[in-house]
Amino acid sequence: MELWPGAWTLLLLLFLLLLFLLPTLWFCSPSAKYFFKMAFYNGWILFLAVLAIPVCAVRGRNVENMKILRLMLLHIKYLYGIRVEVRGAHHFPPSQPYVVVSNHQSSLDLLGMMEVLPGRCVPIAKRELLWAGSAGLACWLAGVIFIDRKRTGDAISVMSEVAQTLLTQDVRVWVFPEGTRNHNGSMLPFKRGAFHLAVQAQVPIVPIVMSSYQDFYCKKERRFTSGRCQVRVLPPVPTEGLTPDDVPALADRVRHSMLTVFREISTDGRGGGDYLKKPGGVGEAQL
Repeated sequence: MELWPGAWTLLLLLFLLLLFLLPTLWFCSPSAKYFFKMAFYNGWILFLAVLAIPVCAVRGRNVENMKILRLMLLHIKYLYGIRVEVRGAHHFPPSQPYVVVSNHQSSLDLLGMMEVLPGRCVPIAKRELLWAGSAGLACWLAGVIFIDRKRTGDAISVMSEVAQTLLTQDVRVWVFPEGTRNHNGSMLPFKRGAFHLAVQAQVPIVPIVMSSYQDFYCKKERRFTSGRCQVRVLPPVPTEGLTPDDVPALADRVRHSMLTVFREISTDGRGGGDYLKKPGGVGEAQL
């Protein structure tokens, strides 16, 4: 079926209109720029996952494939002009399993995670990610551990298996104990699964804190510019000799130390300083 001449003219006009509108929106509308940047961020990750899948498939499902994903994702911070500064990496135990716990602000956490991710370390993620197209398959090949949080019995069973894997296969796991993204510039109460896991396996907990993104990213305000983020690795917290009864106090103690550091690194000129002074920010101590 051939298009009549008027249709070609209409298509050409629409194309020229898009060429004019897109740059105009980019330079004149911060909200449009936010949506363009987030769309490209997610789309680019899906595309990189397509490239990673054949390479990872050679090994099959293997935690060593996480090195491939990390290598392919490290450059994204440069595309967005985000400088990631890592401090305290020497606190990672050199040759033993451990559980990493980190605050969770947005999908941009991936940038900080890839910057500091230790060897043989995989995240624990919600099961829905498994169905996220090419990204889900790439994560599965890299050994990411998926948990159905809605089915408590299954989640407990998976965590018990993870505890055995930590010890028998020398694997580290990365957990976001808040359980969901928190865009409010503070920290939500911690869920205790990661701490039960560490106590059950008798391995240390390594807290990692990422500074607030509020100086360059805010979902509510539809703002996404360039900026700096500091990632702080804290000294490991031992769990030897602890029992399940000690988990609540352990979780509270780790959260308190992380929140203290979060406030410090988010108000030193490297992220969210002005925001944290507003009512409802971290300066208001939402505990």
